[in-house]
Amino acid sequence: MKRLFSAVVALIGLTGVAGAGQAPVAVVEDVQGKVTGAELMDYVVPGQVIKLGAGGSITIGYMKSCWHETISGIGTVIIGTEASAVHLAEFKAGKVPCDSSQAERIGKETSESAATVVRGLEAGPPPLVLHGQSPIVATSERGKLVVERTDVKGERYEIDLAKARPVRGRFYDLARNNIVLKPGGSYAMTLNAKHTAIVVDGSATPGSGPVIGRLVTLQ
Repeated sequence: MKRLFSAVVALIGLTGVAGAGQAPVAVVEDVQGKVTGAELMDYVVPGQVIKLGAGGSITIGYMKSCWHETISGIGTVIIGTEASAVHLAEFKAGKVPCDSSQAERIGKETSESAATVVRGLEAGPPPLVLHGQSPIVATSERGKLVVERTDVKGERYEIDLAKARPVRGRFYDLARNNIVLKPGGSYAMTLNAKHTAIVVDGSATPGSGPVIGRLVTLQ
């Protein structure tokens, strides 16, 4: 195991600086205790190294593979493309419901050139499928966020983001506003000039489930 881990580290050294020019593949959903190399709600990229000290733990959600990991205890984590390489620390993982297109959406958001291409397209992406009833909205903009049901009239929410307290300055968990969308419902989410269509999976659950199942990137 030690030789395997050393080989992985060597490979990273040969391929250059970790994360250079790469799109995010996962999001850090929770951090406890002593953790260096990543913080709560960070997007992380392949090759990124995270170290856990005594009492440290981290939860990572991979957006394309829907792989959900909780790693604890003293050890080292290297971010992969669909799962992490873990040395020494305790490791628990499994798949959770999520929309794998989220990885591409976030990759476009973090690339200015890609964002320009998206704006030039006449047809937008297909609706994002949520597997939690209370979305987490990722945006650095301020203004009035409107969430409105499109398949049934009458359900509409408005949130003034200027008065909200986002995590890391850009992540708004609508569960804190007691907003619970209906399983099977179709919604439009609008903020300023950005608009995203979402569909809530019929088996979606309320509460603060895995971030990768509830994350919405406005485009």
